[in-house]
Amino acid sequence: MSIAATATADTQPSEVTAAPVDPQLRPLPVWYFALEGILGGTYDICKADPQLFPYIVGMIAVNAVISMTVLRKRLRLVRKMLKNSRTRFIAIGLVALRFGVHFLLAFLGTMFAGATGHYLLAGLMSVTTVTLLWFDQRVSFRALGLDLKR
Repeated sequence: MSIAATATADTQPSEVTAAPVDPQLRPLPVWYFALEGILGGTYDICKADPQLFPYIVGMIAVNAVISMTVLRKRLRLVRKMLKNSRTRFIAIGLVALRFGVHFLLAFLGTMFAGATGHYLLAGLMSVTTVTLLWFDQRVSFRALGLDLKR
């Protein structure tokens, strides 16, 4: 029998409250997801044109600098999202999707022969990365009861 069921007529049952949520949490900006999307397509971009590798390294450096400076206050949100099993599932799923597409195409005997296929797959991975990260943030904020329009 629960505590709420044993309450007497003159006492009110206790309400279950959620863990306190930091009201200072604000959603990550969309442009940050765009940076992550570019990084999501880097493997195929490098496969399409290996000369772009230094630019990819530069993008990784820019991403790290932005994460440590501009988004410093939101780093707690990123850490909380990374601890979430759904976010880890998305990251592992994106890697599995990339290799799954490559293995499927190899199995079918239609490997990407040119840069166009790699650019198309890079675009697909970038859009998928942005969409899934945005969705994960949206679900997390709704679960915490926070406003997404801050």
